[in-house]
Amino acid sequence: MTHLDASFIVRSLDPALPESRRLREWIKEGAAVGVSSVAWAEFMCGPVEQIEVDQVLAVVKEPVPLVRADAEAAAQLFNATGRRKGSLADCMIAAIALRVGASVATADTKDFTRFTKAGLRVVTA
Repeated sequence: MTHLDASFIVRSLDPALPESRRLREWIKEGAAVGVSSVAWAEFMCGPVEQIEVDQVLAVVKEPVPLVRADAEAAAQLFNATGRRKGSLADCMIAAIALRVGASVATADTKDFTRFTKAGLRVVTA
């Protein structure tokens, strides 16, 4: 299973970008692709057109919710990685992926590589 970060989703909407090609490869291979509710919220902050929302939902289906265990794991990740301003959402995305055994596909690898020590697998285009 691979969870898409908002940066990956946005870039995957442009057929000329490598994220779009990579996502099409995963779909063709029948790979499981999803999204956390946190990354979904970031994506929905837009700007985004309804047709784009529909296209993404056709691939990722229902976003995986943030549960209490994820919130607690995200707080641990936040504290363990230096309490960086603006990084809590990334900690939540990482925590959800870790819980469900997913890797995170992102266009912003620097935001997620600090979680590899916790077991997170980071994928790029």
